[in-house]
Parts: sequence; structure tokens; C-alpha cells
Amino acid sequence: MDYLSKELALTYLSDGPVKIVGSLLQLKLAFNSGAAFSFASNATIFLSTFAMIVAASIFYYGRKITSTRWAIALGLALGGIFGNLNDRIFRPPGGLQGEVVDWIQLPNWPIFNIADMSVVSAAILITYLSWKNVPAIGNKDVK
Repeated sequence: MDYLSKELALTYLSDGPVKIVGSLLQLKLAFNSGAAFSFASNATIFLSTFAMIVAASIFYYGRKITSTRWAIALGLALGGIFGNLNDRIFRPPGGLQGEVVDWIQLPNWPIFNIADMSVVSAAILITYLSWKNVPAIGNKDVK
């Protein structure tokens, strides 16, 4: 979904922003060399390497997860990581330095994409699960 949305943004937003709900929600094409919401734009290779390490860790430890809620959180994280890492690898200038395509704009907020939403949702869910002491490994989730 993230990849398709970025391709659509590249195709249909190159002529300028499109207002969806006045100034509340606009679709505006932007290229981001940093992390989510344009953070750390001068550290692209570091961010790409860090993303690969986090993804590998999730794959390694994720096999042991028995909690559905933790599996969802880590799945959201992986989806977001791979969505933006794909851009870093394959978009110019490439070689882990590619720029991420962003296209969703809200007032007083950096432009972002679906992968960013996935990573942020994962972070919120992981924080909540940790705060509630929900074990990732052990007994299955209680319904």
C-alpha cells in the first residue's frame, strides 16, 4: 500500500499540491532524506543501516512472539521500515541514500507517508503494551 501510494503521488502530485479538505488536509509531493517527519536529514546512511538492524532484530526475535498484540505492533513496525527502506535503496541517489517520498500534509505538521504512519502507530502500540506489562513471549493474549 505504501509503495503504491508513493507511485500515485509521483504521478499525480508533481504539478503541485491538491487540497482535499481545504487547508486541513492536502496532498503535496515532497522528498525526505531524513527519518520520519524529516528528522535527521543529514544521517541517511546511518538511518538506513539502523532500519536494517531493527528489521533483522524483529525477524529474529519475532519468531518467539506469542502475543497477537505484540505481533501486530511489530508487523506495523516492519511494514513502515520496509516502506521507507525501499525508497532509501532504490530511489535516487540510491545506495542507502535515496530520498523517501512523502505526500500527506496536515497543518503545522511535517509532510509524511503511510510508512511513517505505520512506524508511529507501532511505536504508540509498543509503548502502550510495555506500559500495561503485556508479555510478548509466554502465554497467549487473553480474550
